[in-house]
Amino acid sequence: MAHTLGLTQPANIELPKISFAAKEIDVAEWKGDLLAVGVSEKDMTKDENSKFQNPILKKLDGLLGGLLAEASFEEDFTGKAGQSLVHRLPGLGSKRVGLFGLGQSASSPAAFHGLGEAVAAAAKTAQASGVAVILASSECPSAMSKGNTAAAIVSGTVLGLYEDNRYKSESKKPQLKSLDILGLGTGPEIEKKIKYAEVVSCAIIFGRELVNSPANVLTPAALAAEASKIASLYSDVLSANILTEEQCRELKMGSYLGVAAASANPPHFIHLCYKPPSGPVKTKLALVGKGLTFDSGGYNIKTGPGCSIETMKADMGGSAAVFGAAKALGQIKPSGVEVHFIVASCENMISGKGMRPGDIVTASNGKTIEVNNTDAEGRLTLADALVYACNQGVEKVKPKTRHRKFVIRVVNLVVSIAYFV
Repeated sequence: MAHTLGLTQPANIELPKISFAAKEIDVAEWKGDLLAVGVSEKDMTKDENSKFQNPILKKLDGLLGGLLAEASFEEDFTGKAGQSLVHRLPGLGSKRVGLFGLGQSASSPAAFHGLGEAVAAAAKTAQASGVAVILASSECPSAMSKGNTAAAIVSGTVLGLYEDNRYKSESKKPQLKSLDILGLGTGPEIEKKIKYAEVVSCAIIFGRELVNSPANVLTPAALAAEASKIASLYSDVLSANILTEEQCRELKMGSYLGVAAASANPPHFIHLCYKPPSGPVKTKLALVGKGLTFDSGGYNIKTGPGCSIETMKADMGGSAAVFGAAKALGQIKPSGVEVHFIVASCENMISGKGMRPGDIVTASNGKTIEVNNTDAEGRLTLADALVYACNQGVEKVKPKTRHRKFVIRVVNLVVSIAYFV
């Protein structure tokens, strides 16, 4: 394996540990650093005396001696999406009160996710350790939709708080320790939704960290090691099988190995498998992700304005999504489904051993491919990965037109020419 360039190692930064809870507490009684109120444009309707008509806003404004209505008028807060108003106002157990715009509708998951992100930003600015979120009006009457609303707020908060500072010499940690969600009910259903949102959000952060990692750190071997760590962490339901270059050659993965040929870092074909802890398997799925830890374009090298070769460390974004999903499933442990996570990881580089424009390679299913542009690396690596996935016995789905294997392919946009002959 080639030496890691620059001797760079990321700092080990732990994710913020926040206690999320759904509570039924009157806003007048809640105590903490920031009371955040999600407000739609409809909620900002006022009477002729510029007083709120919304019950929650009217109550808060009364407790604050009219200062909330006055502040919203002075700063032209109308509840539009992205607007926020945070003030230190006397009269409540909360040190600060904030209004956060949800836009015209207070019923979409995107609006509630955005609310969580905005609250996270305000909490960081205020160095708040205790925050509560309440909606001025709830357009989600069922217990299920209330749980989904809470989950969206939690997800937005977790993702909004996180900053990838692993490669910075100094960084500030957010102070937020607890977030209470008020007015959406309590009980096991909403707590389950909140926990689910935490798990998925942390898995998304894991994927983002992979994408942000420089190519001199996240080599194909390092990506395989990260996948193996996931399997080890959740070994009761996940297993890992990492194929070497020689093993891939034995499986006749000529399309994948053609892309990998020029790199000093050998390819690693990664296969994680999730099996439920108990009960029968009713469905078998495969998630296949693109795993180019760096893509120079090969002999059709990325040059000229807009080529963005410096961003090609992110050409493994598909694999990051796949392994993030594996990490989430390892914690959620759904029943009745077997899932295969498959990534053909390598680099697309240039050397005397590299694939040339016009070369013909043979995929593991025997199909030959004429490569008219070496920057078609994504579909070339995915070709063998998809063949491998279909050989795992994944289910067939039966749409009206034709049979297909039940495989989800996650891939970055690639523009080039490669075809089967």
